[in-house]
Amino acid sequence: MTLIAVCAIWLVMVFIGVPIGIAMIFVSLGYFLYSGFGINFAAELMVNGLNSFPILAVPLFLLAAAILNSAGITNQLFGFARALVGRMPGGLGHVNVLASLFFSGMSGSAVADAGGLGKMEIKAMRDAGYPDDFSGSVTAASSMIGPLVPPSITMVLYGVISNTSIGQLFLGGVVPGFLCAGTLMIMVYVLARKYDFPRDRPYAAKEVAGMFVRSFPALLTPAVIVGGIFSGMFSPTEAAAVTVVYALLIDLFIYREMTFKKLWNAIYETASTSAAIATIIAGVNLLGFVLAREQAPQQIASLFLGFIDSPITFLIAINLLIFVLGAFIESLAILLIVVPILVPVSLSYGIDPVHFGIITVLNLMISTLTPPMGMSLFVVAKVGDISYHKLAKAILPWLIPPFVVLALVCVFPVLATGLPSLLK
Repeated sequence: MTLIAVCAIWLVMVFIGVPIGIAMIFVSLGYFLYSGFGINFAAELMVNGLNSFPILAVPLFLLAAAILNSAGITNQLFGFARALVGRMPGGLGHVNVLASLFFSGMSGSAVADAGGLGKMEIKAMRDAGYPDDFSGSVTAASSMIGPLVPPSITMVLYGVISNTSIGQLFLGGVVPGFLCAGTLMIMVYVLARKYDFPRDRPYAAKEVAGMFVRSFPALLTPAVIVGGIFSGMFSPTEAAAVTVVYALLIDLFIYREMTFKKLWNAIYETASTSAAIATIIAGVNLLGFVLAREQAPQQIASLFLGFIDSPITFLIAINLLIFVLGAFIESLAILLIVVPILVPVSLSYGIDPVHFGIITVLNLMISTLTPPMGMSLFVVAKVGDISYHKLAKAILPWLIPPFVVLALVCVFPVLATGLPSLLK
């Protein structure tokens, strides 16, 4: 009954608008007082939860994305993508997806993608005569590619809390990330043919080559990250620091668009986002202690083992669970609360932790598109000046492509584990 009361109070606080991290801290402190634990112990738990070297990669990757965005590198990526696929039916829709795939190799964040590229993409599509519901929905849907292709902030956190190799997770997300991009472009093509959306002008080979040369230093970012990790030159956290330095260097010597004001804004934006994430992590550490003390993991494991008799049935149940939770709870909170409970259960079914991690991250990215709590929807609606209700309705068909990829990854584990196994 105590566990039910804690969860019920937390959910009520979330639904009435209390920030998720604050709500977790509040209900956990109430439990600590009720159970006779001291507040000092609670403070120690929160500090210990944040005292992690791998977690340091999160603000560093956020800073790298902010620097790359402030330096105007997004313009270069968008221009190169436009030159490659703009002539296809629904050209700027394809450009939107491809630019997100390029940017995902630098940001590692769906929100950074939606906010960084979103305003530029929607403006270009609006100027070309695309309807706002299509422009907004393809921008939101393509932003989910960000955390699948390395680097990925979500995978860093998953790796930390599940004790899974972050490098292996980075590689495991490459194929699903490209599959998501491919299926989204198929969706764009189908809708473009149906509604006769415009094509962009063709670019000469010389123009494409010039744009590639200007974009190449930015496109090289994921190779620097993954290559450095698997060559043993640096850890994933050190890779995040290298990415920040690399972003500064390519702007200093190549793009030359960064100013002190832009750098300060990038640092401020990173600090603000990191503080929100740190609050959630601290709250999760407290709530995790409560759940462990009340034996929630054991109870949930017994529940699953009682009526699920195969790995694929377990994965279907997990997909449904995260999809329902994702409609109402922020994806980061789901990751930090649910994963520590479910990873041991998945291991008992013989599911590879990298495979389970990619499925979890893909589920969480779908949740960023799921009304009413889809974070990417809020960001795109804001930067694109589009009605949230209009966007929430338009996004529903765009859930089909990622669900197709999710089903393929569940049925064929090699899509997630193939690349990591080659480089073990």
